[in-house]
Amino acid sequence: MAESEGALRTVAHNVKAARTRAGLSLDELGRRAGVSKGALVALEKAQGNPNLTTLVRLADALGISVSALMEGGAQAPVRVVASDEVEPLWTSERGGEARLMLTTAGPAPVEVWRWRLEPGDEYPSHPHQSGVRETVSVIGGRMVLVVDGAEYPLGAGHTATFAGDVEHAYRGAGTGTCTLVMTVHLPPGPGGRSAP
Repeated sequence: MAESEGALRTVAHNVKAARTRAGLSLDELGRRAGVSKGALVALEKAQGNPNLTTLVRLADALGISVSALMEGGAQAPVRVVASDEVEPLWTSERGGEARLMLTTAGPAPVEVWRWRLEPGDEYPSHPHQSGVRETVSVIGGRMVLVVDGAEYPLGAGHTATFAGDVEHAYRGAGTGTCTLVMTVHLPPGPGGRSAP
C-alpha cells in the first residue's frame, strides 16, 4: 500500500466518523463546508485527492482540527516530527508549500504549520470560526500578511498575530524565498478547529 493511499484511507475514516458523531448527513456536511455531496461520497470511499481548502472547510464544519482528519492512533508522550516526513497540504506553481507539522492535544489545541512562500505566491484563506487566532513568525525572507483587506509587510524576525475569523491571505514578497512558522490557536471546546 502506498503511503498516500494509507493517508487517504485515514482521512476517509476520520471524516466519516466525525460526521457520524456530529449527526450530520452528507448533504448537511456538504452545505456547511461548501463541498459537493459527490466529493464527500468519494472522500468517504477513500477516492479522490482533497486539497487543503477542502480539508480546512470540512474541519471547520465538523468543529475539529485538520490534524484530527489526518491522524490515526494515539499520540506518544513526546512527538518529534521532521518536515520531510510530512506531505505538503498546499503547493504552488512557483514552489511554495504549507505543511501541517502537528496539532497539540488538550482543550484548546494549537496547529503548527511550516510555510515556504516564493515571490508572487499567494494563499487566500476564508474566515474561520470565531475564537481562532493565528500567529505568523517569519524565519527568513519577506511576506505580506493580508487581514481583512489591510496589508502588513513582514520580514525575518517579525511575528504577527490576528483573529482568524476574517478573510486573510499570505503573500510572498521580495526577491527570495520566505520561510515562516504559523500557529493556529483553536478555541476551547470539543475539538476546537481551523487552519490557514
